Amino acid sequence: MKTTPSDVAFTPTVKAVQARLGSRKGYARMEQQGGWATEIDADLAAFIAAQRSFFLGTANAEGQPYIQHRGGPRGFLQVLGPRTLGFADFSGNRQYISVGNLEDNAKVHLFLIDYAHRQRVKVWGTARVIDDDAQLLARLSVKGGGKVERAIVIEVTAWDANCPQHIPQLFDAEDVQAALEQRDRRIAELEAQLARR
Repeated sequence: MKTTPSDVAFTPTVKAVQARLGSRKGYARMEQQGGWATEIDADLAAFIAAQRSFFLGTANAEGQPYIQHRGGPRGFLQVLGPRTLGFADFSGNRQYISVGNLEDNAKVHLFLIDYAHRQRVKVWGTARVIDDDAQLLARLSVKGGGKVERAIVIEVTAWDANCPQHIPQLFDAEDVQAALEQRDRRIAELEAQLARR
């Protein structure tokens, strides 16, 4: 029986392993303080809005896991409510593994990582595939995202932001290009000021 939100991941077996390997006391203290968050706060909403991609974990009826990268313009993963996320499912390779898995098993896991700032967020929830709600599809459609085939809406069970340890610091080429252009503009301004003296 689940008593704290972190029980979505910390099953009795996981807790036994934690006890055996020495981390259970620390996580028990966290659970006594309420465990992981279940509502999307302003910080998480801002983090989500800044992301261009995330990884979506599903599992089929036999429990076989599947991880899929989901990408799009910033803001394509949207906060729809205090415990609800949604995104437009753009046309892709037409394998439909995630969509098929969700027909058998609604449980999902989202893994969001910001390499530049070395931050990551894990989200557990249940998902629904919606392909007949024109208003929702229009709301989730974003410029530059591609053809929308359906919406996927996730009811958040729990989420956790954890440490930056071992996350390599990487930068998007687009962000590097913008920084270089800004630097070049500033150099040109300074050179023009020097030339006027």
